[in-house]
Amino acid sequence: MKLKILCAALLVQTFALPLTAHAEDWTAYTYSSVSTTAAVKGMNRIAERVEEETDGDLTMTLHLGKTLQIASSDITQATGDGIVDFAADFFFSGTVPIARILNLPMLIENDEQWDKAYAAIEPTLVDAFAEQNVVLLGGYRYPEQTIFTTFPVNSLADLKGHKVRVTSPDQGKFIEEFGGAPITLSGSEVPTSLERGVIEGVLTASAGGAKNWHEFLPYNYRFPVNYGNSMIIANTDAFDALPEETQATLSKIVAEEGPAITENFRKDEKVQMASQSEAGMTITEASASEIEMATGKLSPYWEAWAEENGPEYVEALKVVRDAIGK
Repeated sequence: MKLKILCAALLVQTFALPLTAHAEDWTAYTYSSVSTTAAVKGMNRIAERVEEETDGDLTMTLHLGKTLQIASSDITQATGDGIVDFAADFFFSGTVPIARILNLPMLIENDEQWDKAYAAIEPTLVDAFAEQNVVLLGGYRYPEQTIFTTFPVNSLADLKGHKVRVTSPDQGKFIEEFGGAPITLSGSEVPTSLERGVIEGVLTASAGGAKNWHEFLPYNYRFPVNYGNSMIIANTDAFDALPEETQATLSKIVAEEGPAITENFRKDEKVQMASQSEAGMTITEASASEIEMATGKLSPYWEAWAEENGPEYVEALKVVRDAIGK
């Protein structure tokens, strides 16, 4: 009898204990393998702020590119499958191809147009990522992608016959349009490929790839081919399992830090351009007439791309073009 009374007392005490929230420790991943970039610094700020502002209820361990067995092109899929809980994905176009609309060459020409285009197409992107079991929380973008080469370039005609590294089919179309040969390589392969002559140029930003590869690239033609952007995403199941307050905190932090990363890239672009020029890089500005010519030449590609992919893409292109008045 005494044993039964003791067990009953312990049971009452157990249920009387206050319930505490279970802390979540997320695995986070980024395609970038360089810890000093604005992108990685921003992802680290997100992790630090999340831990602080949720009082430790949500923590993140950020893994740099190549430190996990996840290909750069598979980050969104890995997030949807729950291999990682949170990620920054620059190479999302294969998994969520409709998001390529923001990267079509010559479609979006400046910061103002980008902001209008993204706001208009965001609901479509949210739905498209949701189909991959992923929550699109926000993102950031690099400065305009321009042309860095091992040979002099004063106009797009100078690309003819040269091999240029690209990061998307759309950049590849641009290079082909002007007689070049596009080659897709990972960032880690670029320096060796430049040294060996496998490629003779890259499309990137001064604050992006050129920050690390400038010693191999003595020429920069400041032609605005397109913008590259990264999506900040979370696994849907992991996100839905968070308390609503934590979800709101995470969403708020990403909404603030994404634009901050973009702004830091913009500032760094100017710094890197000046540094690269001082180091001997020849920087040539593109003419307005050549930009206009290239826009006219590439616009049929936008339409063909949309029509090949179906009505949803045609409508998405219309939404973006209406938003930017183009």
